[in-house]
Amino acid sequence: MAYEIYRFTWQGIEIEARYAPNKWDLIAHLEIETMSPPRAALPITQTGYLSHFHQIGSIEESGREVVEYVTAWLDAEAAKPDWKACVEASRQGELF
Repeated sequence: MAYEIYRFTWQGIEIEARYAPNKWDLIAHLEIETMSPPRAALPITQTGYLSHFHQIGSIEESGREVVEYVTAWLDAEAAKPDWKACVEASRQGELF
């Protein structure tokens, strides 16, 4: 099965999401990668790349399109203290 490819911007970061709703007739696969800046950290991955396997139909059952689903996931994770601390540290820079 070919991947559906989506490009969108979240908080100034250009992201590409590649989605295979039915891979190998067993599972769904979602890949998320930051494109600009390349490999920028996201609240769901510090490396800027995430490969996520999940049950077939789970995105569709959420009632959201792929971009809406990923954006909601990013927003939820961005609200957590760990991500807020990471953002604050990147703003201030670190001396050590």
